Amino acid sequence: MSIAPPLTITNAQLVLPEGDPVKGSIRCENGHIAAIGKVSPQPNDQLVDAGGKLVTPGLVDLGVFAIDKPACHFGGITRAALMPDQSPPLDHPARVRFAAQSGKPDFWVHPLAAATRKLEGSELAEIALMREAGARAIATGRKWIGDSGTMLRLLQYGGMLDMMVVSHAEDAGVAGNAVATAGEIATRLGLPSAPAEAEALAITRDIALAELAGARLHLRAVTTAGGLALVRAAKQRGVKVTAGVTPAYFMLSDLAMAEFRTFARLSPPLRSEEDRLAVLAAVADGTIDVIASGHDPRGPEDKRLPFADAEPGMAGAETLLALTLNLVRDGVISLSHAFDLIAANPARLLGANAGRLEIGAEADIAIIDQDHPWIVDSEEMAGSAGNTPFDKQPVQGRVLGLFKGGAKVGTK
Repeated sequence: MSIAPPLTITNAQLVLPEGDPVKGSIRCENGHIAAIGKVSPQPNDQLVDAGGKLVTPGLVDLGVFAIDKPACHFGGITRAALMPDQSPPLDHPARVRFAAQSGKPDFWVHPLAAATRKLEGSELAEIALMREAGARAIATGRKWIGDSGTMLRLLQYGGMLDMMVVSHAEDAGVAGNAVATAGEIATRLGLPSAPAEAEALAITRDIALAELAGARLHLRAVTTAGGLALVRAAKQRGVKVTAGVTPAYFMLSDLAMAEFRTFARLSPPLRSEEDRLAVLAAVADGTIDVIASGHDPRGPEDKRLPFADAEPGMAGAETLLALTLNLVRDGVISLSHAFDLIAANPARLLGANAGRLEIGAEADIAIIDQDHPWIVDSEEMAGSAGNTPFDKQPVQGRVLGLFKGGAKVGTK
């Protein structure tokens, strides 16, 4: 139960689960949303005037590699699923329990249990014990499990425990040590590359095994036209598969790697323009269920290296909201669909009572000026590192206020 006093936010444009924003107020009590719409504040309520700006659910980020509260709060994120790729990995109940407590009280961490011991892809970890310790799902981490027997056992076990399996869909046997997608850009730069089909091969296998096991499968980053077509077809025949992506793959193509910009060294690597357009179409038609930040802050020691030697990853928490709002301004999706992708759907997949403005949901709330202009600056970011491929790019959309369980938290 929240110790915060009751809160009423007035003069708001409420972003509800469906339809256009609605003018009204929202009242929170005991950490939950108590009333929405024509709300009269009670005598002892804390009053906040939203100034006619958007009032939305706090963002739920499905798959960060570091708990970076300043970056998350800046970006309106109140909850994040932590990938198991930690040091040491989240393959033990005590580590999961510690991670689940690490962000409180103003940030909720939902640990993802390592699928295999040490994330080595062979022996299954103690998943049931990690679930009891607070794990919300199971994840293969940055790597694909190449052994199909191990992956089938994992999916069967996940199905038995009703835990979603989060997979990195990239066939390691085909991808090898590639740092780029095969094509003109990789050839011009002389970079080790792999065909985009490495993703489709992995997705084909994982969907087949998930269908066999009757398990829930979430493909963390689906970035190619071929992979998206497979997900779309699997959904149509009733497979319990969902797909995610990060803004890099609908905003950028492999052209962003020109001049060997290591901030654009990502995993999976950036794709062709054709694939980028396919991602946009998949966001619009619902094939993609989640847009996540993929937040993976990397300092100069990891990025100021030759492109092939640099570590993959981008700092994404601070830009997730603004880049997703680009899709709304461009007419790709509606505002309510945008918050499905960055709040409601990830919360649902994680089993969290959050991500939507509904009576009874936890009072994780953001006040947002969707038109506020700002420039992404890698040297001025709130997070622990500024390795963003969107450095110096103008964007719109800024968090003005953030509440976790009805209590105000700091934003930059």
